[in-house]
Amino acid sequence: MNDVSVYSLSPEGWLLAIVCALVVGMSKCGMTGLGTLAVPLLASVLPARMSTGALLPMLIMGDAMGVTHFNRHANWKILIRLMPPALAGIFLGYWLLTQPWLNDIVIRKSIGVIVIALLVLSRCRDRIRLDIGDGKRMNAVGLTIAILFGITAGVTTMIANAAGPILLIYLLAMNLPKDEFIGTSAWYFLVLNWCKVPLMMHLGMINRDSMMFNLQLFPAVLVGALLGIALAQKMSNKSYTIWVQVLTLVAALKLLF
Repeated sequence: MNDVSVYSLSPEGWLLAIVCALVVGMSKCGMTGLGTLAVPLLASVLPARMSTGALLPMLIMGDAMGVTHFNRHANWKILIRLMPPALAGIFLGYWLLTQPWLNDIVIRKSIGVIVIALLVLSRCRDRIRLDIGDGKRMNAVGLTIAILFGITAGVTTMIANAAGPILLIYLLAMNLPKDEFIGTSAWYFLVLNWCKVPLMMHLGMINRDSMMFNLQLFPAVLVGALLGIALAQKMSNKSYTIWVQVLTLVAALKLLF
């Protein structure tokens, strides 16, 4: 199967791809709970490896719109702490993607398992308490946790673009103010996702055909961003979160069976 046929979707496939692009835009501009849903959605219409590459430019566009619109100030101390282990995790994920045993079937099922695991973590996040120090300095345990979370996020984002809940749990433990929380998350993924681009291009996961596919979906990302901004003030309630988690679980299970 060549790349052209991979991106020549059926009408149903295009509908799911458009929904995915809308979800990406909404998740980056206020509707953060939707982010995990985009991963299994696109993997259900494209080969798993190619879906990871095709999703990345959409995420980058969403990151840029989120940072531009909210104009938040990031906590660069936290970013500097998390970036080195996250970059190490990205290169570890890159190495894993070069292994012959990590084929589309393994990646597809891995994405399903990762997304379900992240949903469980997301449900448990309010009960998680991390010993990270006093906020002004890092204790030894806190530094170890930052390294572990950074590496895990790097590997997960390289293989499946699904590191959002991992960072969410860490930032919640830091007890950041709302604006600082949003700004730190937005800048983290904007920087990290750009770092993945040359690696995915080298692996052939981003190519000319995938970029043409992205160009066709970018308007939907923009519309999703506008919808996210409009709906964020009205739908930040418990029932919304539950519905997102249920839809994400269904999408992830579809990848497994």
